[in-house]
Amino acid sequence: MKIGIIVAMGKEMRLLRPMIQLPSLVTINDIPFTTGKIGRHEVIVMQCGIGKVNAAIGTLTLIENFHPELVINTGVAGGAGSEAEILDVVVAEQIAYHDVWCGPGTEWGEAARCPKFFLTDTELNDLPCLYDDPRIYHGLLCTGDIFVSREEEVARIRSLYPEVLAVDMESGAIAQVCYLKNVRFFCLRVVSDTPGGADNIAQYENFWDDAPSHTLSLISKVLSSI
Repeated sequence: MKIGIIVAMGKEMRLLRPMIQLPSLVTINDIPFTTGKIGRHEVIVMQCGIGKVNAAIGTLTLIENFHPELVINTGVAGGAGSEAEILDVVVAEQIAYHDVWCGPGTEWGEAARCPKFFLTDTELNDLPCLYDDPRIYHGLLCTGDIFVSREEEVARIRSLYPEVLAVDMESGAIAQVCYLKNVRFFCLRVVSDTPGGADNIAQYENFWDDAPSHTLSLISKVLSSI
């Protein structure tokens, strides 16, 4: 299968790059793409940059130039006051915007031409390897163009989406492009910090020491299962 894998930051890309066999670099629209193989799959791996616009541009460039059958987004997410804590993994079965409202007659989070909730690939979400660890949670991930770091920001998001497990800045935009282009989408993120905590920034910075064992092993399991 031809699979696109998208991360937002260089730290995430450095963790993924060693997994790629026979890597080759190509640049399109000033975006570097690393092509190669992971196991039996042909992969195209890219770092889109932080935020929804960067994510959307990167995803559209990926889809239109490489035509993947599946797009996977992985990386980090902030806690949202749910049971998912630092180093827990969130499999996003639904993704919604927490910073979008298109005016009267529309629902909060509902982007133009799109549903309020983007649904990810059920076949991948149901893989047994994603249910054999109590620190893997399945549910709603919310996206917005803000690094959520304060309790009041979490409270606002939870008032809109009480069931939210974690928050990020890219997955909604990636999901929207995949929805509009009719490409399968799967999203798996690891919780990096607790917004509102006294040591929130320190949590985020120190998190990277432990991240590989909680994300890359799961991505490998997913790829080997499909």
